[in-house]
Amino acid sequence: MIDAPALHRAQRRGRLDRRAVVLLVGLFVLTVGVSRSCQQSQVRITKEQAIASARARVDFAPRRTQVRLVRQGLNARPYWAVSLSVPGPDDTFRRLATVRVDANTGKVAAVTPAR
Repeated sequence: MIDAPALHRAQRRGRLDRRAVVLLVGLFVLTVGVSRSCQQSQVRITKEQAIASARARVDFAPRRTQVRLVRQGLNARPYWAVSLSVPGPDDTFRRLATVRVDANTGKVAAVTPAR
């Protein structure tokens, strides 16, 4: 004969085990999500690689180059902002372009030419 209180304790323990499994699975999913978002905010592309990508996207030979690492968006994604220019008279520019390069993937996100 099965003891009713012992059976009841065993059933309760089984429910707690299922809850623990669900909690562990939820924690695992959360950990994977956080780790992926951290990977997207890493700087993997060097400043020199960003400059090379930017120079390939403009149709002139720049004489001045300025580079800054900026973070944009809600998730603060890193970008290299590369300004390429040919100086003109009186602190003006004959040619000017700004190229935004994703610092994680190396893809050119935007090219803003100004003349």
